[in-house]
Amino acid sequence: MEKNRLEAFSDGVIAIIITIMVLELKVPHGEDFSALRPLLPVFLSYVLSFIYVGIYWNNHHHLLKALIKVKGAVMWANLHLLFWLSLFPFATAWMGENHFKGPPTALYGVVLLMAAIAYYFLQSIVVADQGCDSKLALAIGLDYKGKLSPLLYLVAIAASFYRPWIAGCIYVFVALMWLIPDQRIEKVVKE
Repeated sequence: MEKNRLEAFSDGVIAIIITIMVLELKVPHGEDFSALRPLLPVFLSYVLSFIYVGIYWNNHHHLLKALIKVKGAVMWANLHLLFWLSLFPFATAWMGENHFKGPPTALYGVVLLMAAIAYYFLQSIVVADQGCDSKLALAIGLDYKGKLSPLLYLVAIAASFYRPWIAGCIYVFVALMWLIPDQRIEKVVKE
């Protein structure tokens, strides 16, 4: 398979994920701004998930640009990542509809955790294919953010059963951590 087919397929799935999430935003019944208040948790969960999907899309784009050849392991690891990303609309809607209560917030964290693990697998397969001394491997380096994120998700999942607002703060913190541009791979792969 050619690399551009894998990119196009992944981009299409991610676009559908965002579309499904935005369809969960219902039009309020009322003409003044107070009608928006009950929808605020749904909107905030959508914004957070949109940011996460955008982060994955951006990093996925750079990783696939570094990919030299698409092999079966890459395709399966990519599908594994897309599976977990495809659960974002469900987890987002459940968390927002239930105003960030414990179990929905914990499930959201589980989906974030599994997506992070799936991305790590994909990244590991791409790096292994190119070799541990490749420019890509050197660019990724110790990947502190990639290792810290799953640990923070685990803390957030546990916290969600006692103080869901702490879990929400951790999810926001991790998203903000990843919003800081990470140009390690981009510097290695000139587009």
